[in-house]
Amino acid sequence: MNGPTAEHAHPGLSRLVGHWRGRTSVATGPWGPEHSVDAEVTYHQVAGGLGVVQSYRHVEPDGSHFEGHGIFTVDPVRKDVLWYYVDSTGVPPGSAARCTWRDGVLRVERPSDAGWTRHSVHVEGDILIHVTELRVMGKDDAGAAPDAGANGKASPYRPFMRSEFHRV
Repeated sequence: MNGPTAEHAHPGLSRLVGHWRGRTSVATGPWGPEHSVDAEVTYHQVAGGLGVVQSYRHVEPDGSHFEGHGIFTVDPVRKDVLWYYVDSTGVPPGSAARCTWRDGVLRVERPSDAGWTRHSVHVEGDILIHVTELRVMGKDDAGAAPDAGANGKASPYRPFMRSEFHRV
């Protein structure tokens, strides 16, 4: 079969490959008070290096768990990274999101019915850092903007999770 080869993979994705363990700090929100949990994430290449699968998991103090799984691949035409992601929050997954690379940081903003999620992922020395922020749509901070997505009055991004991992 003739098709794309691993040479088409984005070189920045290879820095993520491996099994990582560390801590995730979860900000205060409707999900509960600020807290920190042990977490792990694995990135592994699939499809001859054309994709990288991400699997994240942490267990909450009450014994419940959060997990998320994604797949990164490179758009062979535009040469940017696409990320398809689903997690255990119950929010239906959307379509694949286009990522950008800036100064070695993978960045992506994903819309959903609940609002927007912004991620930044990078390796700094031997530490993998993944920051997740949320922006609620449909209300400004006073709750007075039902069409906030269209009129620019959406709430600002707020911290949700910050994870720091070491390769194991």
